[in-house]
Amino acid sequence: MKATRRTALKTTGAFATLVSLGIVTQQQAMAAMDRAGFDAKSLADALKAVGGEAATNDQVSVVSPDIAENGAVVPVGAVSRIPNTSEIYLLVEKNPSPLAAKFMIPAGTAADVQTRLRMGQSTNVVAVVKADGKLFSAVKETKVTLGGCGG
Repeated sequence: MKATRRTALKTTGAFATLVSLGIVTQQQAMAAMDRAGFDAKSLADALKAVGGEAATNDQVSVVSPDIAENGAVVPVGAVSRIPNTSEIYLLVEKNPSPLAAKFMIPAGTAADVQTRLRMGQSTNVVAVVKADGKLFSAVKETKVTLGGCGG
């Protein structure tokens, strides 16, 4: 999607209205506008958008089934036991848009996130964790028996 001045004004105005009415907080509005990486078409581009290559760390784990019977609703999550975790990203390697989710982790909370994602085929799920300005990751393969992204 090409950003235009008109689109930017509409989006900013809509979020300003929602904040002023108390429907969303200012932090939620700012997070919704941060779309960097979600338009990436390859895993390498998505990783670059979230900060670059991440070092593998055994304190980060991907929570996903070994075999998903339906690719349309695969339960996926990540857990980080690294202190000061501030962000968690979930990427699905073979999806048309690999960056599937971004979670902001408030200070003092457990870095444990869960969601449901679409997967068109068997693929690797990558969890990238940002802690103290550094990136760490874990990978897990999930086999899909019934496609979810158009399958």
